[in-house]
Amino acid sequence: MASTKAQTKHPPVIQKLERLGDRSWRRDSLLYSLTSFLWKQPSLQAVDIRQHTVWLFDNTAYLRATPVAKGQKESWHAEVVACVFRRDSRKDMSKIVAMIADLIGLDGEIGTERETRHQIARRLQPFLYHVMPAHLMMLEIPQPNSTTLIQQLGPTNSNGISSQVVNMGGRRIADGSMVRSYLRGSRGNVAMRTYFAGPKGWLVISDIDDTIKYTKTSESTGILRTTFVEEPRPIAGMPELYSHMHRELAPAWFYVSASPYNLYPFLRTFIHTHFNPGTLILRDSSWLDVSELVKSFTVNTMEYKVKQIEKIRRQFPQREVICIGDSTQKDPEAYAEIYKRHPHWIRAIWIRKVTDVPHLEDQNSPERFEAAFQDVPDRVWKVFEQPETVFDFVGNLNVDTTTPSSHETR
Repeated sequence: MASTKAQTKHPPVIQKLERLGDRSWRRDSLLYSLTSFLWKQPSLQAVDIRQHTVWLFDNTAYLRATPVAKGQKESWHAEVVACVFRRDSRKDMSKIVAMIADLIGLDGEIGTERETRHQIARRLQPFLYHVMPAHLMMLEIPQPNSTTLIQQLGPTNSNGISSQVVNMGGRRIADGSMVRSYLRGSRGNVAMRTYFAGPKGWLVISDIDDTIKYTKTSESTGILRTTFVEEPRPIAGMPELYSHMHRELAPAWFYVSASPYNLYPFLRTFIHTHFNPGTLILRDSSWLDVSELVKSFTVNTMEYKVKQIEKIRRQFPQREVICIGDSTQKDPEAYAEIYKRHPHWIRAIWIRKVTDVPHLEDQNSPERFEAAFQDVPDRVWKVFEQPETVFDFVGNLNVDTTTPSSHETR
């Protein structure tokens, strides 16, 4: 059996980042969290938009039965994720910018040195925000009858994150609708989109890095370069494929990435520019240095993704699911594990063989895929190189066949 673990080696880059010397920022961040929660239990405070930066993550609502006086009543629910940061977060990042610039090697192909350093600083800022634990906020959810549903969010945890299931309204909100909800007091400037998806239909679970976005997750400097310097680029042919799937299947869209939540605005903009909007699920740890960002793309990705997909299944157990990933990390193994647990839920698994990044011979070997999918029927999984070949897979989804077929297409 071929090894299925991605042989990603980061030591030189990670050691440099960990020796960055920017200990004052890490110390301040740690002390803020520790003193908030260990020195004494913090008192709850309300979010003040004048002092705080707030992110509300887009989400997908599902129908759930709730008890009422004479039985049960179905209403829409969604997991609402909010992040709260201090608005006057630390701005001195020159040492980190200099280190990243040195690691990636500044040259003419990505612009002048000054422009590149400014770009790094802008992208780096969300990693340096001071998180705000123990904060509450109010969410305003417009309803079809011109009323507004008010829901409390929080308190935020030690990472400044609040995550909870919220009642989004009754059955009068139509399946397929989109509703914009707002943070009270923000004058509509802090908002999230909720996509309402009924119990039946299709659902797509898609990876992001090297599946739909060029990231080079197998190279440490590649991660830094594509995250902090380059304009994000979609994988050629994938926007057209996803548009085709949306027209043919009208699925609910979930993008599950091992990236930290600090990249939410960056990745959300990328998806809205090139792909169908949906729910973006990211890791909720607050990284204390940039070396942890590099590690996040490769460490425990299978366990993380299986956990998140299980949560999606609890919300949409009757939907027909397509899982799309790539060969750089553990997508084949994660999707195969989900299929083994829920074979009637997963209809298709499509893996992009990444050939535009060097040193992926083991990850791209037929033995790796055969081992990963040994318990998955031939008709369910496919490995592809060119997205155009997947158009036929979409057309064949409603054909029930057990005839074995070739797994690799170009």
